[in-house]
Amino acid sequence: MGWQRSKAFLWFFLPGGLLLAMGLTLVLVARLSPLVPKITAVAPYLVLATGTLLGWRFNRGRLAYGVLAFFLVDRFLLAFPVAGARLGSPGWTVLNSVVLLLPLNLALIFLLRERGLATVRGMWRLLFITLQPAMVFSVYKWKKIYLDQLFSFQLFPFLPQSLPLSHAALLAFALVLLLFLGVAVKRRGVVDYGFFWALIAGFLALLPWQTKQNATLFFAIAGLILLIATLEEAYKMAFRDELTGLPARRALNEDLLKLPTRYTVAMADIDFFKKFNDQYGHEVGDQVLRMVAAKLATVSGGGKAYRYGGEEFTLLFPGVDLDEALPHLEQIRARVETAEFTVRDPGRPKSRPKKKGTVAKARKKVSITISIGAAEPEERQAKPHRVIKAADKALYLAKKRGRNQVAS
Repeated sequence: MGWQRSKAFLWFFLPGGLLLAMGLTLVLVARLSPLVPKITAVAPYLVLATGTLLGWRFNRGRLAYGVLAFFLVDRFLLAFPVAGARLGSPGWTVLNSVVLLLPLNLALIFLLRERGLATVRGMWRLLFITLQPAMVFSVYKWKKIYLDQLFSFQLFPFLPQSLPLSHAALLAFALVLLLFLGVAVKRRGVVDYGFFWALIAGFLALLPWQTKQNATLFFAIAGLILLIATLEEAYKMAFRDELTGLPARRALNEDLLKLPTRYTVAMADIDFFKKFNDQYGHEVGDQVLRMVAAKLATVSGGGKAYRYGGEEFTLLFPGVDLDEALPHLEQIRARVETAEFTVRDPGRPKSRPKKKGTVAKARKKVSITISIGAAEPEERQAKPHRVIKAADKALYLAKKRGRNQVAS
């Protein structure tokens, strides 16, 4: 359990935290800082083109819009003298407008449901983002007094009044950053982590003392973080089963190619799952699959669980003989059997009744069991798919003997 928490903590910093650290290293280390102009001459356009292409190809509008938002802010600030801008100056107003709008746009992109890129709704969102510079310019030209009032408003008395960034802009960044952090901790999604780190990179780019080249570097890093996070999410979708969270069959096929000469393969199947599905419905059946998968994921002895398909799972033990793997398979079979699964009545009220007796009647405990068949290569050069077939035969034997047992 401790390793799982440490692993989750480590993944929180990948790739966003690592890319951000690399950017800070380029800026702060004197020997590396000459590389910044060369990188910034190409990186913004490369990230924008790649993000747009992958956003269209993978149907990920959030990636394309996020990358575009960082690119537009970068180009917009390059066109205006904002570095060292004094309070009330045009540069100060432009800077604070951007600092206020960037986190709000990212929050909007993050919260809206994925609608793809080449759709009507996608085009409307794209139009909304691209027209914002013109909207800011219009307000600045004809209603500048509104922007001055907004950015001069003091929300935090403890902050110095000479601060280049307005309190409203800082508040927007802080609130959106907390939103991203809360969602990332709750869902632990790689794209959620990506938006969190991308926002931090964007904030570093907007600090008034940044040079134009350093600001462009951090904006490019922000877009790159979203790009890599989306690729990582696509990889997980391809190699991980969405329902159970276990590695999918494609991941199993990849791992079969890396097996040593000694290994054990086990095929596990939920007993009477079809009858259970017909009686209680597919939604409850999905809950059973998730419960069994969670138990199988805790297999010991160096084993690893995969979703093979339907109600069938595979357990792989690299470098482990059959005799060594059997006790661990028996242990996981017993763990599933002793787990309590509660079926709720489909007609139960949505809200919890005040009387406890009513709740008890709406629930029914059922026993879930699995049958397991295991095999190891009989020959030194036996191909894995033959061992899987042998494990399937052993599984059929376990079913024939009465189910809820391990056979080999």
